[in-house]
Amino acid sequence: MQDDLFALYEYNRWATAHLVKAVGQLSPEQYGQEPVPGWSSVRDTMIHVAGATDIWSRRLQGETVTSRPTEQELPTLDDVVRLFDKAHDAFDRLLPTLTPEQLATILAYRNLAGDDFQLPVWAILRHVVNHATYHRGQIASKLKRLGANCPDTDFVFWVIEKTQGIALSR
Repeated sequence: MQDDLFALYEYNRWATAHLVKAVGQLSPEQYGQEPVPGWSSVRDTMIHVAGATDIWSRRLQGETVTSRPTEQELPTLDDVVRLFDKAHDAFDRLLPTLTPEQLATILAYRNLAGDDFQLPVWAILRHVVNHATYHRGQIASKLKRLGANCPDTDFVFWVIEKTQGIALSR
C-alpha cells in the first residue's frame, strides 16, 4: 500500500506543477475572474485545493485546524504555490514514516463546519489526491473558457513520462 501512496503523491505533485504552469499564463484579471457567472474563479479554486491539501497534512500531524486560507492570505499564484509546496513537502516527510498499522489507524477530526468525523489514515491520504484531481478538472475547464492552454494531467501521462521518459503533457 505504501508504494501505491508514494506513487499517488508523486503524481499529485507532478500534476499540480503542470497545472500551476498553465495557470501562470493567465493575467491577474483572468486569474480572479469568474469564467462563467456562478463559477468560482481559477484563483478561488486554486486556493481551495492548496488549502485543503495543507489542512489534511496538518490534521495528519495532529493539529486542530479551524479555518481555511483566504484570498487575503493568498493573493497571488506565487502565494498559492508556496502553500502547495509546504503541504506537498509535509506529505513527502510523512509518507515514509507510516507503517501498515498507522495507515489503518482511525483519525478523529473536526471539519471546518464543526462536525466530528473519524476516518482511517489510508482513506484520508487517498482522498487528498482524489480531491485535488477533481478540482484540477474544474480548473482545466476554467482555463479553456479563459482561452488558456490546458495541461494533460491524467495519471497515465505521469506514468508514461516516469517510466518511458516521454513527456505527453502539454
